[in-house]
Amino acid sequence: MSTLRVLSTAHGGEGGYDADMQTENTLPTRLLLGPGPSNAHPEVLAAMAQPLIGHLDPAFLALLDGVQTDLRTLFGTDNRFTLPLSAPGSAGMEACLVNLLEPGDRIVIGANGVFGRRMSEVAHRAGAQVTRIDSPWGEPVDEAGVLKAIQDESPDVVAFVHAETSTGVRQDPEVIARHAREAGSLVVLDCVTSLAGLTLELDRWGIDAAYSGSQKCLSCSPGLSPLSFSERALERVRARKVPVQSWFLDVSLLDGYYGTERVYHHTAPISALYGLQAGVRRALAEGMPARSARHLEAAEYLIEKVQPLGFEPLVRSEYRLPPLTTLRIPENLGAEGESALRRRLLTQHGIEVGGGLGELAGQVWRVGLMGENARLECVDRLVWALDKELNSNPGTE
Repeated sequence: MSTLRVLSTAHGGEGGYDADMQTENTLPTRLLLGPGPSNAHPEVLAAMAQPLIGHLDPAFLALLDGVQTDLRTLFGTDNRFTLPLSAPGSAGMEACLVNLLEPGDRIVIGANGVFGRRMSEVAHRAGAQVTRIDSPWGEPVDEAGVLKAIQDESPDVVAFVHAETSTGVRQDPEVIARHAREAGSLVVLDCVTSLAGLTLELDRWGIDAAYSGSQKCLSCSPGLSPLSFSERALERVRARKVPVQSWFLDVSLLDGYYGTERVYHHTAPISALYGLQAGVRRALAEGMPARSARHLEAAEYLIEKVQPLGFEPLVRSEYRLPPLTTLRIPENLGAEGESALRRRLLTQHGIEVGGGLGELAGQVWRVGLMGENARLECVDRLVWALDKELNSNPGTE
C-alpha cells in the first residue's frame, strides 16, 4: 500500500523547535469514494504547499477577489456577497439561517434526510417557529406539502436541500423557490454536494441564500464553505431588530472583510484558500456542461457495474444525485456484513465508501463519485475490489 510520510515537530524551549523531538507518522493513501472528502488533484495540493503570506497582504486579497468572482460563476449568480466562509458546510448552513431568522420568525423546511433535519435544528436554536415537511428518505421533498405550508403560513424563510448527501436525492428547486418568492419568503438552498458537480443557477431559480462545501465536488481540502447571499437577503439582515446571534457568522461583519473595506474580521485559512482557487479554476476550465456530464456518466456506470454483485440503487433515476449514489446492499450481507465489507475495502484495498445514516444505517452504501473521482477508472477499481471480496468472503466475516 502506498503511503504519505508526514513529519510532525513538537515545540521546544522559548518558542523554538527541538530537532531531537521530531517524530515521523505514516498515513495511508486512500481512494475516497465516500460522501466526502474526495481526492484532491495534485495541482490543488501543490497550491496548498505555497509559502504563507498575510491574510491582509495585497497579493492574498487579490487572490481572494478572484476566488469570489469564480464562485459567482459556479453558483450561477451575480450576487456581490459571494465568498468562501472560513468554516465547513454545516457552518454555511448556520450562517444562512441565523442571519435570516430572528426569534419568532416562521420558516418552512422541506426535509427528506439528515441535512433537512439539521436545518430544522439550527432554525429551532435561532428561535424560529419551524414547520418541517417530512418526506420518505430516498424520495424528493414533498413539493405539495411545502407549497401548502407556504400558502397557509406565509413564512419569512423557506429552506430545503438541493443535493441530499444522506440519501443521494437531487431536488428540483424551481417550483418551491418560485412559490416561496411569490409569497414574499426568502429561499435558502443547501448546495453542499452539488456545487461544481451539477450546473447551478441561483439567480434564475430565485435563490436568496446558498451554501456549499470545499471537500465535495470541488475536490479541495475540508474547512471552507462557499456562500452566496442575494441583495434581498442582505436587506433582511440590515433590517434585523436584534443582532445576529453568532458574531463570527454575522454577514454584515463578514462583508467588511470580504468586501471593499477589508476590515479585519478573522485570520483566513490561507493555504486552504490557495487550494480552493486551484480547485475552482479546474472546474471552470473543464466547463460545467462537461463536468456535469462526467458526473452523470460515472454514476450510471457505477450502477451498471454493481448490479450484478447484488447492489441496487435506492433512488429512482429521475431524482438521483450523480455525485453521490446510494446503493441498497445485497440481502445476504446484513448490517454486520456490510460494515465488515466496507472495512475490508478500506484496509485491504485502500478504498473508502460511506455507510448509511439515520433511518438508512446498515441498509445502504453512499458512494461518492465527486469532482476528481467522478471517473470510470475509479468505478472499475471499486468494482474489482468488491468482486474479489465478495467471491472470497461471501456473507459476513
